[in-house]
Order: sequence, then structure tokens, then C-alpha cells
Amino acid sequence: MFEEAMCCATGVCGPSVKKELIQTTAIQRHVNADGENIIIRRNLTQNPDAFVRNHQINDLLKKYGITVLPITMVNGIIFKQRDYPTFQEFSDYLHQDLSRAFVR
Repeated sequence: MFEEAMCCATGVCGPSVKKELIQTTAIQRHVNADGENIIIRRNLTQNPDAFVRNHQINDLLKKYGITVLPITMVNGIIFKQRDYPTFQEFSDYLHQDLSRAFVR
């Protein structure tokens, strides 16, 4: 995942809590702990080189600017732009039951 500039990935460090970031973090931790798949999140503030090195991401940023973020890639293929995947989309992308990672 390629995300906009943020001070942290959880979404709780700013003036308002972003539920989609909290859900994304919970899914990432669950998936990465399982070891079957891995979710890597690149933050524009903390990982700017990753945005430059990935030609697909770099081209989208040049064409649309940062409004195209976040971008979700699965195995090198862009699946979603401008918004975080829904809980169901994460499950579909990963072919995995993520019910234990659902944030209420």
C-alpha cells in the first residue's frame, strides 16, 4: 500500500481518529503475524524513495498528484486508488478470512 504523508500509520495521532486507518493497521498486523501473506505499507513521509522507485506509483503521482493516494497494489497490480480497501476487499485480495482482525 502506498499512503499519503502521515506521522503514523494508525490514524490515532492526528486531530481526529480515522477508522479506516485503524482497521487497515489491524488487518496488516493480523495478516503479517499469520505469515501466509504480507502487507507492506509505504508512507510518503517515511518512505519517499519507494514512491520514486515504483514506476506505476510514480506515474500516477505525476499524472494525478497526491489525491490518487492511497494506492493498493497486490503482487504488482494496482487494485484500488484514492481510498483504502474495504474489509471485504482486503479479504478478497488476500483470499483469507480476516474476521479476527475486524475492528468494531
